[in-house]
Amino acid sequence: MTAIALTIAGSDSSGGAGIQADLKTFAAHQVYGASVIVALTAQNTQGVSAIHAVPRDFVAKQMDAVFEDLDVGAVKIGMLATAELIETVANGLKRHGAKNVVLDPVMIAASGARLLEASAVEAIRKHLFPLATLITPNLPEAAALLGSSIAETEQAVDEQAEKLAALGAANVLIKGGHGSGDISSDLLLLAGGARQRFNAPRLETRNTHGTGCTLSSAIAANLAKGLPLPEAIGHAKTYISAAIAAADEVAVGHGHGPVHHFHHWWGKGLYP
Repeated sequence: MTAIALTIAGSDSSGGAGIQADLKTFAAHQVYGASVIVALTAQNTQGVSAIHAVPRDFVAKQMDAVFEDLDVGAVKIGMLATAELIETVANGLKRHGAKNVVLDPVMIAASGARLLEASAVEAIRKHLFPLATLITPNLPEAAALLGSSIAETEQAVDEQAEKLAALGAANVLIKGGHGSGDISSDLLLLAGGARQRFNAPRLETRNTHGTGCTLSSAIAANLAKGLPLPEAIGHAKTYISAAIAAADEVAVGHGHGPVHHFHHWWGKGLYP
């Protein structure tokens, strides 16, 4: 049976993040990728110049078309732009009994551009937290979801994970990529209270466009293939670390370039 994952997110016209990064990540994991586009962005490696939200009824029709035909094993949710779109997506997930939902609460692009209306933060907590198998905020996103300052210590990260779980998130992965130090540490808080850290060396590169999208998509791909959650995250962490390490091999744009989604495949002599 072919493993299928669905991404529900915004389109990145430069190809490094959003829907495009998600589909590349699914393909790199040998998972068939489907997509529901909720917003269009005019963006490149230097920033976002415009955002156009897709009408909510058309988003619902996209979801119905995919779920009514494909056996979706996991869903990755990324940029949703507005509170109305968040509610529309939540209704679609409930309508179709979506499973293995990975919520990446995208708020701000690597360039600093805001990708989510401030008024939509509460909608994420209210409508999507209860439906998500896992939420994957980075440090600034975790703080924004809680209306607090960014966690700067392991204890503060632990406390924020507990607070996010108390708001209805089943499992919480707070990503440490925006932290400091030689090690990038992600904290997983499981529903039963168990904790696990996923560590990797912090890599020096400016080409980090799409890292959050890629990690959450890799987790969803692994869940679609039937891996248990901690194992799915562990494999995804290994994949994104390698994609970041190889990012400088891909010369794209003049700003924050993308990670190398196909680092395992390129340069293997498969094609002329």
